[in-house]
Order: sequence, then C-alpha cells, then structure tokens
Amino acid sequence: MLLGCSFNYILPKKLKFMADIANKYSINVPGKYYVDNQCIDCDLCRETAPANFARSDDGGYSFVTKQPATPEEEALCKEAKEGCPVEAIGDNASA
Repeated sequence: MLLGCSFNYILPKKLKFMADIANKYSINVPGKYYVDNQCIDCDLCRETAPANFARSDDGGYSFVTKQPATPEEEALCKEAKEGCPVEAIGDNASA
C-alpha cells in the first residue's frame, strides 16, 4: 500500500463517431437521412424502418429508399440511426 501517493489519470474524451456525408452511397434518395460506406449489411435498419431502408443486393449494404414522410417514419428512422452498430446512418444531409 502506498501512503501519501495519488494517481492522476487522464481519461481520453469519448470519441464521437457518425456517418460521413462525404462517403454516403449515391443510391440513397435525396433528403435528411442517408447510409454511408461503413454499412456492414446487418439488416437492423431494414427491420426497424422497412418502409425507408432497403438492401443493395449487388453491393451488400443498406440505403435509404424513402425519406420519412410521417412522424412515425421519422421516429423509426431515428431509431434505426441510433441502433446502427457502426453508425453508418446519417441525418445531417440537406433535402
């Protein structure tokens, strides 16, 4: 046991990751939501918001097929974004 000693730890700030609009797939329909090239094709967004996300069979990734048109769709797209394990869904695109 060390007496009179104190240890100061410098904890790194939590890194914030998010989808990168510069890397969004061109197949996304224009609007607020998009999927970028970090998508791992896990199916979470397609199951959460099936009216808004689909799979590119050729590319093996998800993309936005329809921007949310109702509060319910907006809530489901937000849920999909927040649940994405690799944070490949963005919501900062312009219409």
